Amino acid sequence: MVGHGMEPTAALVLQQLGGDPDGFTAQRITPQLAEDSDMVITMSERQRNKVVEVAPRMMRVTFTLKEAARLMEASSATTVAELAAARAQHTAEPGPEDITDPMGQDEETFVAVGSEIADLLLPLLARIRV
Repeated sequence: MVGHGMEPTAALVLQQLGGDPDGFTAQRITPQLAEDSDMVITMSERQRNKVVEVAPRMMRVTFTLKEAARLMEASSATTVAELAAARAQHTAEPGPEDITDPMGQDEETFVAVGSEIADLLLPLLARIRV
Protein backbone atom coordinates (compact mmCIF):
# COMPACT_ATOMS: atom_id res chain seq x y z
CA MET A 1 0.00 0.00 0.00
CA VAL A 2 1.45 3.35 -1.06
CA GLY A 3 3.15 5.19 1.80
CA HIS A 4 3.36 2.12 4.04
CA GLY A 5 6.23 -0.08 5.07
CA MET A 6 6.69 -3.67 3.99
CA GLU A 7 4.03 -6.23 4.85
CA PRO A 8 5.21 -7.89 8.11
CA THR A 9 5.49 -11.45 6.77
CA ALA A 10 7.32 -10.22 3.67
CA ALA A 11 9.69 -8.25 5.92
CA LEU A 12 10.37 -11.36 8.03
CA VAL A 13 11.10 -13.47 4.94
CA LEU A 14 13.39 -10.75 3.55
CA GLN A 15 15.32 -10.72 6.84
CA GLN A 16 15.61 -14.53 6.76
CA LEU A 17 17.11 -14.20 3.28
CA GLY A 18 19.65 -11.64 4.54
CA GLY A 19 17.84 -8.47 3.44
CA ASP A 20 16.85 -5.40 5.44
CA PRO A 21 13.29 -4.07 5.18
CA ASP A 22 14.03 -0.97 7.29
CA GLY A 23 13.36 2.26 5.45
CA PHE A 24 11.17 0.63 2.80
CA THR A 25 8.12 2.67 1.83
CA ALA A 26 5.79 1.59 -0.96
CA GLN A 27 5.61 4.10 -3.81
CA ARG A 28 3.35 4.55 -6.80
CA ILE A 29 5.24 4.38 -10.08
CA THR A 30 5.75 7.76 -11.71
CA PRO A 31 7.49 8.78 -14.92
CA GLN A 32 10.29 10.37 -12.89
CA LEU A 33 10.81 7.30 -10.69
CA ALA A 34 11.00 5.02 -13.73
CA GLU A 35 13.16 7.36 -15.83
CA ASP A 36 15.67 7.78 -13.01
CA SER A 37 16.36 4.04 -13.26
CA ASP A 38 18.82 2.20 -15.48
CA MET A 39 16.57 -0.87 -15.45
CA VAL A 40 13.10 -1.56 -14.05
CA ILE A 41 12.24 -5.03 -12.74
CA THR A 42 8.63 -5.89 -11.92
CA MET A 43 7.02 -8.98 -10.46
CA SER A 44 4.23 -9.22 -13.05
CA GLU A 45 3.47 -8.39 -16.64
CA ARG A 46 0.65 -6.16 -15.40
CA GLN A 47 3.16 -4.14 -13.39
CA ARG A 48 5.57 -4.03 -16.34
CA ASN A 49 2.77 -2.75 -18.58
CA LYS A 50 1.94 -0.06 -15.99
CA VAL A 51 5.57 1.14 -15.96
CA VAL A 52 5.59 1.33 -19.77
CA GLU A 53 2.25 3.15 -19.70
CA VAL A 54 3.53 5.90 -17.38
CA ALA A 55 7.06 6.00 -18.82
CA PRO A 56 7.01 4.78 -22.46
CA ARG A 57 10.69 5.63 -22.95
CA MET A 58 11.51 2.87 -20.46
CA MET A 59 9.98 0.08 -22.55
CA ARG A 60 13.33 -1.41 -23.64
CA VAL A 61 14.71 -1.61 -20.10
CA THR A 62 11.60 -2.74 -18.20
CA PHE A 63 11.29 -6.47 -17.55
CA THR A 64 9.47 -8.86 -15.29
CA LEU A 65 11.96 -10.61 -13.04
CA LYS A 66 11.24 -13.97 -14.68
CA GLU A 67 11.69 -12.43 -18.14
CA ALA A 68 15.03 -10.84 -17.24
CA ALA A 69 16.29 -14.09 -15.69
CA ARG A 70 15.15 -16.11 -18.73
CA LEU A 71 16.82 -13.70 -21.16
CA MET A 72 20.03 -13.70 -19.15
CA GLU A 73 20.16 -17.49 -19.14
CA ALA A 74 19.29 -17.79 -22.85
CA SER A 75 21.84 -15.22 -24.02
CA SER A 76 25.31 -14.07 -23.18
CA ALA A 77 23.94 -10.71 -21.98
CA THR A 78 26.05 -8.89 -19.41
CA THR A 79 24.52 -5.42 -19.80
CA VAL A 80 21.00 -4.02 -19.71
CA ALA A 81 21.27 -3.14 -23.42
CA GLU A 82 22.28 -6.70 -24.31
CA LEU A 83 19.45 -8.07 -22.17
CA ALA A 84 16.97 -5.83 -24.03
CA ALA A 85 18.39 -6.92 -27.40
CA ALA A 86 18.01 -10.59 -26.40
CA ARG A 87 14.21 -10.21 -26.49
CA ALA A 88 14.25 -10.43 -30.29
CA GLN A 89 16.07 -13.78 -30.30
CA HIS A 90 14.61 -15.43 -27.20
CA THR A 91 10.83 -15.27 -27.09
CA ALA A 92 8.87 -16.52 -24.11
CA GLU A 93 6.72 -19.59 -23.89
CA PRO A 94 2.97 -18.83 -23.86
CA GLY A 95 1.68 -17.58 -20.52
CA PRO A 96 2.63 -14.81 -18.15
CA GLU A 97 6.13 -14.49 -16.70
CA ASP A 98 4.82 -13.47 -13.29
CA ILE A 99 5.95 -14.05 -9.73
CA THR A 100 3.01 -15.18 -7.58
CA ASP A 101 1.68 -12.42 -5.33
CA PRO A 102 1.78 -13.82 -1.78
CA MET A 103 -0.46 -11.14 -0.25
CA GLY A 104 -3.21 -12.72 1.82
CA GLN A 105 -1.48 -16.10 1.78
CA ASP A 106 0.19 -18.07 4.58
CA GLU A 107 3.81 -17.69 5.68
CA GLU A 108 4.84 -20.78 3.70
CA THR A 109 3.75 -19.05 0.49
CA PHE A 110 5.73 -15.92 1.42
CA VAL A 111 8.82 -18.09 2.02
CA ALA A 112 8.39 -19.87 -1.33
CA VAL A 113 7.93 -16.58 -3.20
CA GLY A 114 10.84 -14.95 -1.37
CA SER A 115 13.09 -17.87 -2.27
CA GLU A 116 11.98 -17.74 -5.91
CA ILE A 117 12.72 -14.00 -6.08
CA ALA A 118 16.16 -14.48 -4.50
CA ASP A 119 16.98 -17.40 -6.85
CA LEU A 120 16.13 -15.28 -9.90
CA LEU A 121 17.40 -11.88 -8.75
CA LEU A 122 20.79 -12.64 -7.23
CA PRO A 123 22.35 -14.11 -10.41
CA LEU A 124 20.90 -11.20 -12.39
CA LEU A 125 22.47 -8.67 -10.03
CA ALA A 126 25.80 -10.49 -10.20
CA ARG A 127 25.97 -10.55 -14.00
CA ILE A 128 24.04 -7.64 -15.55
CA ARG A 129 25.66 -4.20 -15.59
CA VAL A 130 24.52 -0.84 -16.87
